[in-house]
Amino acid sequence: MLDLLLHNGAVRTFDGAGWAQAVGITGGYITYVGTDDDAPAARHRIDLNGRLLTPGIIDSHNHLLLGFDPDAVSLEGASSLGEVRKRIAEHAVERPELDWICAENAVYSVVEGRRPNASDLRGVTDRPVFITTYDQHSVWLNDAALRVLGITHESSIPWGRPEVDADGNPTGWVTDFYTSAMTASGLRGLQRDIPMYSPDRRYRRITSSLAMAAASGITTVVEPQVPLAELDLMYRARAEGKMHSRVITALFHPVGSDAEFRKDLREAVDSAPVDDMLRLGPVKLYADDVIEPHTAAMLADYANRPGHRGSPSMPPNEFTAMLGELHRLGFQTHTHATGDWGVRMALDAIESAQRSNRTTDHRHGIVHVECLDDADLPRFARLGVVPAMQPRHCSPDLVAGTWMDNVGEGRWDRAWRFKSLADSGARLAFSSDWQVGEMDPLVGFYTALTRAGLDGGSAWTPDECLDLDTTLRAYTQGGAWAWHAENELGVIRAGARADVVVWSANLYTLEASELLGERADLTIVGGAVVHDARREFSDDPPVPASAAGVGHGVPAESHSTCAH
Repeated sequence: MLDLLLHNGAVRTFDGAGWAQAVGITGGYITYVGTDDDAPAARHRIDLNGRLLTPGIIDSHNHLLLGFDPDAVSLEGASSLGEVRKRIAEHAVERPELDWICAENAVYSVVEGRRPNASDLRGVTDRPVFITTYDQHSVWLNDAALRVLGITHESSIPWGRPEVDADGNPTGWVTDFYTSAMTASGLRGLQRDIPMYSPDRRYRRITSSLAMAAASGITTVVEPQVPLAELDLMYRARAEGKMHSRVITALFHPVGSDAEFRKDLREAVDSAPVDDMLRLGPVKLYADDVIEPHTAAMLADYANRPGHRGSPSMPPNEFTAMLGELHRLGFQTHTHATGDWGVRMALDAIESAQRSNRTTDHRHGIVHVECLDDADLPRFARLGVVPAMQPRHCSPDLVAGTWMDNVGEGRWDRAWRFKSLADSGARLAFSSDWQVGEMDPLVGFYTALTRAGLDGGSAWTPDECLDLDTTLRAYTQGGAWAWHAENELGVIRAGARADVVVWSANLYTLEASELLGERADLTIVGGAVVHDARREFSDDPPVPASAAGVGHGVPAESHSTCAH
């Protein structure tokens, strides 16, 4: 007898014929896929009433550690300096007990024609202000923060590179933040100086993000960048029963780390107390930075900065040697690359590692792939490299202005080439990049289908739009393949793990614009119901829908519309 039968539905299996009516679950595994008439008896039955059932979403790049912080103010949607000042001032008044005023999700274009600086925050509050940009790659400080941190024209900090003006004075803008902040010294400095980075606040971010994932239909989350020093936060979440979705943890490899550090990574993975819900293994690398502040590596000059192409994170030959060593140690790599030169450098390094070691099935991934040259497009399929991409990032309401202007119209046809990559045979693995973008997969579905903003405005580069089936495959089967789990995840077949999601309608019958009005009704991980929006299985589900707040699974206070 089945433990649970889900019947009278539209079941997209991504296996064999591809469609069924009913799915049976026993002991954490799928044990029946077929018609309603042939379904075995079950202890519990749920009538889907025609709703769509799919494999659970595999979010292949989701920063659990960057989740919502209730003690910080969100600057999402604050497009003017006046609005930024207003929100920070209000937060300072409402929270007099805070020593620091921390804020998140600032946009680079909040001050027209230049980067923000400390003088833009004068008169808002006497307390130090620490603001991260939406992509977590830059920080904006006020005068008080510069004083407290002791940043002068001669000083340095472990978690970034302070910019200086023509006279050599610090401006209050810090670049190279995210890559520096996750080093051992950078993290120590942040935890010492900035309350937002205390272990307890970081742990709260993880647990709130995990609750949101379950309520969004996400059954596997890949946390792409965890320092060795913060692994205990992951173990704590597992021990305290907070991991309702499976978690794959990628360990951060700081630029400049040596062979001894790579041995430490290997030891950490080999000795990790992990199980089916928590797995370590991939290693996060950086080939370059990001396009908005002109720090991504481009093959040709930035359109609005002649003579400047950005630069790779390290010399290409050193990057190739580092990735090759990780490959020999058995690691799968997950490399951030946004510029077309950065992407090429990552592909070159992977090809070299495969040729030297005569192994081709590591399934190394390149994350973001925001700008892709024609010559490099077929290499993903040929090398078995996973393009781990985020549909929401290509929305015109996000990239109009800074991104588009920096790259230039002549290269817009290289941007987020979803369809071109899919047509080439590459195995796309889609993700949210939470908290840089909304976690809700339905936002990603909509954007992949339309390449339009959430306001329904004009599409951008529509030749790269996908259909729903290809999009869903990239969020399920593609993600499973990317992480060597295609035999047990991302598919609905007898013997696979019972990780499935029931959507609030048959999404295949809807227009793209209607997708944003739907939700995940039921999320099941390993046969356990971890989200039950309609109380179909239990009156007291482990992760109630309210845990994820409102608006496509994002808390109202932090409904991010941000992307690289």
